[in-house]
Amino acid sequence: MVRSLNLLAETSIRAKEMKPGRYSDGGGLYLMVKKGGTKSWTFVHFKGSGAGRAWKEAGLGSYPGVSLKEARLAAAGCRDRLRRGLEPIDADAEVEAPTFAKCADDFIAEAGKGWSNPKHKAQWEMTLGDAYCKSIRAKAVSEVTTADVLAILKPVWQAKPETAQRLRGRVERVLDFAKASGHRSGENPALWRGHLQHLLAKGKKLSRGHHSAMPYSDVPAFVKRLRTSGAMSAKALEFLILTAARSGEVLGAVWDELDLEEKVWTVPAARMKARKVHRVPLTDAAINILIPLHEARVSAYVFPGETKKGGSEAPLSVMAMTMQMRRMEVGEFTPHGFRSAFRDWCGDQTSFPREVAEAALAHKVGDSVENAYRRSDALEKRRKLMNAWSNFLNAPARGNLRLVGGNAR
Repeated sequence: MVRSLNLLAETSIRAKEMKPGRYSDGGGLYLMVKKGGTKSWTFVHFKGSGAGRAWKEAGLGSYPGVSLKEARLAAAGCRDRLRRGLEPIDADAEVEAPTFAKCADDFIAEAGKGWSNPKHKAQWEMTLGDAYCKSIRAKAVSEVTTADVLAILKPVWQAKPETAQRLRGRVERVLDFAKASGHRSGENPALWRGHLQHLLAKGKKLSRGHHSAMPYSDVPAFVKRLRTSGAMSAKALEFLILTAARSGEVLGAVWDELDLEEKVWTVPAARMKARKVHRVPLTDAAINILIPLHEARVSAYVFPGETKKGGSEAPLSVMAMTMQMRRMEVGEFTPHGFRSAFRDWCGDQTSFPREVAEAALAHKVGDSVENAYRRSDALEKRRKLMNAWSNFLNAPARGNLRLVGGNAR
């Protein structure tokens, strides 16, 4: 039976009127409230078996000196030690501090349980891996200093400000995890406020929430180049462009979702960002990608990757399409940016209604009342739109071609 975790809320913990007692956060973590109002954290576990089974407690510090987040990280460390046959906390033993790499892996494994997007996990692994953190990965996490953090950040601080900010924040969280697990003490060397802000120049203003998009006028030529490659990543990327789908939707596609006769791809709600079933009309160009793959299929995945240890199937890597674009040397453009290119093309070069274009991107349009009355997903209207997009991608360059309602004028 899986225990519930994260049962407590910061707002309720801060409340002065909490009655004395023991409050469970799940997973063995408890908040102890005494009559005087003082609060402290404790980790509870059972030791032994049968008649000799005993209830054991290990103190994790007082609140608010140890925050709820830090207590949860410490409890995760206790559970990990128990799994390895160790005492959750052994103050007398001199245990060698784990490496930064080990702490990063442990943090991702624990925090990743709440991440629904596998791409997010891959980004954390890449950021904290050899790409940026090679100089500290083999170092004991207790010995990572401000100088180490600066050596990692300075090469990218001005050149790649958004990457640098994410990198700093992720290193900070790993070091917080290490401290809460008892592997570090003192101030976090990756802390920004009151620390690194005095050692690094003010970063460039970040433009969050947007992916670099190729101008739609350049996409036909890019697709033509893409078709010269026989790589699975190239086929997946072309399919993504033709369907205006998200990377995760394409990479996770399985054959059971596809109806090649009706030319419809039905993405289940569990794999959609809005948690709503999304039907995608498939153009002839998309079908032409799928048929050879279907005839030669060796996996349930439409775009399979390498088989994992033990023989379990896996989809194409979350970085496969990005790496395909890098090999083609098209600058900083991203696979997700093709959705923006498609939307710009819809607005600039066609007269399809806005709601049809937004429905093609699986975006919610209008308020709750409007959506309640709009029962249809406009599949056939979207089919005309996607056919027009496919024709645009296949058409030779002829200057500005304006499509009205899916017909060229």
